[in-house]
Amino acid sequence: MASPVFVITHPLVQHKLTLMRQQETDTQNFRRLLKEISLLLAYEVTRDLPLKEEMIQTPVAPMKAPMLADKKMVIVSILRAGQGLLDGMMELLPTAKVGHIGLYREPGTLMTVEYYFKLPSDVEQRDMVVVDPLLATGNSAVAAIDRLKESNPASIKFVCLLAAPEGIQHFHEQHPDVPLFTAAIDERLDEHGYIVPGLGDAGDRLFGTQ
Repeated sequence: MASPVFVITHPLVQHKLTLMRQQETDTQNFRRLLKEISLLLAYEVTRDLPLKEEMIQTPVAPMKAPMLADKKMVIVSILRAGQGLLDGMMELLPTAKVGHIGLYREPGTLMTVEYYFKLPSDVEQRDMVVVDPLLATGNSAVAAIDRLKESNPASIKFVCLLAAPEGIQHFHEQHPDVPLFTAAIDERLDEHGYIVPGLGDAGDRLFGTQ
């Protein structure tokens, strides 16, 4: 069975994504918009977090009120562009632990090469959210989750801004158990493996590099 795909169509997400797509959006604004969208994506990804009731005292009276249950999370950023999504999510989930996996796409083959891997020591049985702005060929996401499953997390979700149909299909084939959250599914990949119409290279636009 294919992994579920959740397309987040909230008007604020779609508006900010359109601003990010525009060629004239500079690095400062691209970075700000990505952080803002990541906050909104985090709301959707954490919609199923369990709650428990605790007794509290308001200024008027005691009451039983809902609070998050003791759900332990780890957010894993696929370097380098994943940092842009990580920053916003950490504002909403400040107690979550953070991991990093460094991957780059070999230009000739479009295959991924791992150059860095670091997770918290107690990642086993934590709920894991993996973030990367783009799901293009899907090779990086698949390679990252292959590696992360070795740490035996309780669950994994993958979050991106944009996905290509080719990447979704590849992701489904390799990890049918991992839900995928995205703000948009674009038309296709070009001959260089870029999403069309896309928004360009997310890492370059985020960090002002070429």
